[in-house]
Amino acid sequence: MAWVVAVVLFGEALSVAALNWFLGVVVDRQDMSLAGLDPGTMATSSKIGGVVFGLYFALCGLVALLVALRNRAPSALGRALLISVAVVHGLLGAFAWGLVGHSAFLLMVVVLALVVLLLMTYDARPGTDPSVGGDAPGAGGAPEAADGPEAGAEERGAGSGTRRSRGKAVEPRDDVPAEAAPGVTPTVSTTP
Repeated sequence: MAWVVAVVLFGEALSVAALNWFLGVVVDRQDMSLAGLDPGTMATSSKIGGVVFGLYFALCGLVALLVALRNRAPSALGRALLISVAVVHGLLGAFAWGLVGHSAFLLMVVVLALVVLLLMTYDARPGTDPSVGGDAPGAGGAPEAADGPEAGAEERGAGSGTRRSRGKAVEPRDDVPAEAAPGVTPTVSTTP
């Protein structure tokens, strides 16, 4: 998904920059004026606007590319950029409906949907990697029990606080730390 968004935003950056540059050249060559404005100023501002918006879309495309390469949620700044480009596409879609037509509106809505889908797909808690599972075996969660002759010989009793060794209850030992629920301070037994 992130690859598609990156390609679309890079293509859009190039298109917007080229279109505004072309419009600036047309205004300059035709020596057109709008309400008495200087044609040179209008041409220059159109070119500058094209470069600025092109760089903005390219930066948003770079954020999507980094999300695709790293396979994790964007940083706070990257997330803000992707949200802002989604809002821009919503506004452009609203203007395109009246000024250009239904096809331009649909294009803006599709890009908006892709950006929102990217944000929702990689929505994760800060600092976590969605590709790594929590407590799945071998996935970076809790460490696995050592394989050996006594692996599986001792199992934790269900809520009893004692250890079971092949079906027999054994009192906890001081050299084995007690496990506690998260946020609960474990009690340490001092009896011999």
